[in-house]
Amino acid sequence: MAKAPIDRIIVPVHKFISQEFTSGIILFIQVIIAIIWVNSPWSASYHHTWATELGISLGDFTFNQSLHIWINDGLMALFFFVIGLELKREFTSGELSSIQQASLPMMAALGGMVVPAAIYILINLNRASIHGWGIPMATDIAFALAIVSLAGKSIPSSVKVFLSALAVADDLGAVLVIAFFYTPTITFLPLLVAGILLLVLIAGNLLGIRGMLFYALIGIAIWAGFLFSGVHATIAGVLVAFTIPARTKINEEEYVKNIRKNTMDFENAIPQNGSLTTPEQHQIIENIKKLSTDAETPLQKLENNLHPWVAFVIMPLFALSNAGILIGKDFFSILVNPISLGVGMGLLIGKCLGILLFTWIMVRLKFSSLPEGSTWPHIVGVSILAGVGFTMSLFIAELAFTNELMISEAKYGILLASLVAGGLGYTILKRIPSPKN
Repeated sequence: MAKAPIDRIIVPVHKFISQEFTSGIILFIQVIIAIIWVNSPWSASYHHTWATELGISLGDFTFNQSLHIWINDGLMALFFFVIGLELKREFTSGELSSIQQASLPMMAALGGMVVPAAIYILINLNRASIHGWGIPMATDIAFALAIVSLAGKSIPSSVKVFLSALAVADDLGAVLVIAFFYTPTITFLPLLVAGILLLVLIAGNLLGIRGMLFYALIGIAIWAGFLFSGVHATIAGVLVAFTIPARTKINEEEYVKNIRKNTMDFENAIPQNGSLTTPEQHQIIENIKKLSTDAETPLQKLENNLHPWVAFVIMPLFALSNAGILIGKDFFSILVNPISLGVGMGLLIGKCLGILLFTWIMVRLKFSSLPEGSTWPHIVGVSILAGVGFTMSLFIAELAFTNELMISEAKYGILLASLVAGGLGYTILKRIPSPKN
């Protein structure tokens, strides 16, 4: 196939984007940019940029919010929507689809949430800052998987699958924590409307509606209902995701049979001179497109289409707008406070201890076994990497506190712990000898 001139640009870019570690690298770059920006002579512009108000007006109705809020409550709802799609896929036919498959990563994730929260609570006992106990419970799947990929190809794929399943289960835990513990007040009328619309989406799924416009328009209305109810709007993203159809319209045999017939029809069609296809060929191509659409699930199609936007637009924007922290001469002395210590020790020590302890118990009691081809050093490396809390931890910190000093102290702990956990986890995994053939 002849390549167009633009392919010389697009193909290398696409190849770079498709790498497992790319999104983590981009995210890390945004963190560096945010920190440099906020510590530069132009630091005022950093805060002014995210404080810029954007609004929607419909007649007498006006809704204005800062750019920071639009990112955290709006774009991050789409991030949570993709998490919801991922969760549903894993529960339907993935690593969490059976009790036997799900038991080890689910229990490991539970340990990686309970122990960090307990460490934070112990350090912040009887303080106003105790409300931030949910911050060190999260794992940043993009960063963690990127570091595993950079650590080398000799790491068994089962270890990456274990980390992915653990992080997905961790995300589910974070969603539940946000829903039940970081919702200050609830206005029930908008929530009731959102609930009714959610039932409409469920009914649409059961009736076989597969058009994304139907789910998109009602999904946006549900997001608005959650936003005005006081329940964090990102929860709407997860709930809407669970209503997206995860079934194909035709089975594999029927698809293969019809594709084969259409391919033969296309081969037998009389070609037209020139670059255009004949009406008959065009119709066959359209038939193949429809067959392919019917043979894929809307859930997987949406997840694949939205993942690049989340990985390369939404998460980097979130990082850029939330990771800006001042680093002065007294930076390390500022770290000695209950919030930074609680978050830092929760992520660095709590995550590792919790995941290792709960994994050991499951293996010791023979409820589960280690991932195929993996060893305990692999689990140690993964447990430390889970301490890279970054995106979700920053998000929960914004929900946990309203005091800017407390938010900054939480960010200090998150960024430093994530950096150390990432470096230490990478070093351990990199030094594990390759299995001998």
